[in-house]
Amino acid sequence: MEKHRRLFLRNLGLAGAAAILTPSVFAKTPEALNFLERKTLDSNNPKTLKIALIGAGGMGVADTNTALQHKNIELVAVCDLYDGRINDAKTTWGSNLMVTKNYQDVLKRSDIDAVIIGTPDFWHKKISIDALNAGKHVYCEKPMVHTVDEGHEIINAWKKSGKVYIVGSQGMSSLGNEKAKELLAAGAIGELNYAEGFWARNSPIGAWQYPIPNDASTKTVDWKNYLSISKDLPFDPLRFFRWRNYLDYGTGMAGDLFVHLFSSLHFITNSIGPNKIAAMGGLRYWKDGREVPDILLGMFDYPDTKEHPAFNLSLRCNFVDGTSGTTYLKLVGSKGSMDVEWDRVTLKRNAGGESDDPFLAAKAKEANTKSDRKTMEAPLTTVYNAQSGYKGAHYDHFGNFFDAIRNNGTVAEDPLFGFRAAAPALLCNASYEKNAFIGWDPQNMKTI
Repeated sequence: MEKHRRLFLRNLGLAGAAAILTPSVFAKTPEALNFLERKTLDSNNPKTLKIALIGAGGMGVADTNTALQHKNIELVAVCDLYDGRINDAKTTWGSNLMVTKNYQDVLKRSDIDAVIIGTPDFWHKKISIDALNAGKHVYCEKPMVHTVDEGHEIINAWKKSGKVYIVGSQGMSSLGNEKAKELLAAGAIGELNYAEGFWARNSPIGAWQYPIPNDASTKTVDWKNYLSISKDLPFDPLRFFRWRNYLDYGTGMAGDLFVHLFSSLHFITNSIGPNKIAAMGGLRYWKDGREVPDILLGMFDYPDTKEHPAFNLSLRCNFVDGTSGTTYLKLVGSKGSMDVEWDRVTLKRNAGGESDDPFLAAKAKEANTKSDRKTMEAPLTTVYNAQSGYKGAHYDHFGNFFDAIRNNGTVAEDPLFGFRAAAPALLCNASYEKNAFIGWDPQNMKTI
């Protein structure tokens, strides 16, 4: 870890390093709070970008509303397979919208610069590749792929297209992740050896029991189109409106939520991923016909690399959590830990390194190694909060996307990064199903 710290300090410069490592950085709370700052991401480029939404469910609508908060963005088309969402789109965004149930109608329009893909996971690969081949920039919801074997197809299509492609793990553009990355490189928690993440929910909506419209039928839903790349089944509104519960269409807790934690962890540590994956869990409460667990645990080995030392990762997801709502990523090192949220980082450091273990304390006293003289103690906790007015990681993620389009720039989560975050998440499902460890080659991005 020391070599990584030295490299960071050299790249940062002496002035920047001094600012990061001054005692105020490790100041005790609540006496001192540090504020995370963000320079505006609004581009000065006046060019209006025309966008289209493909998949107008809950996440697609949230994405579009966030995108439209940016300057010079115009929504011109919406595609969805359910009449109710098409009608809602016109009500929300204007009757002049082009609406369709065939996404190819959107891709044929030469005036559309970029598309937002908010469909169920099993459509991500096909629509992504078709959009790139049609010359569109792409914002695709996570996970980028439905199965691990789809990853290289999207990566190859993206490289060939020359277009901007960003994966929608919004925390990648958060102030919290950026500060955590800076602190880790500066040695704030010493050498990383362990990380853990937890995502908890305790509500029907949180557990994907989304409402079923009263008019749901083959007259209002293009069921045939929906299943055109999957196996044919009789119309089932649960498989359309609650698709996350079925592996034919979704990727379970791992693909929906673990992938966020992988994205953040890999960004903060500069990691390309684990090489060993194991998962277990079960369906404990939400027994509504779903095919996926409502409690899932994952364990991961990260090998030693030039970017980081070897460490272990533990991820947990619980839809039956009576505390209802705990979400975090924690990084633990030899000198402290960080709790990382998208708008806050809590840094905790060891005050002197003495153990509270009574046996060790007794042995130390025996050895007469403890002096009666008091010592200087390092501050214990520092909290970094986003400044008032922070528009959030979701807003910044779209700002990153639009800026890259306008200025031929790069994004926080391109398909290479997105696949390396998605693959270990999806392999949790394979481990759970097979009750076995899964080997993964993060460099070449293939199973072992």
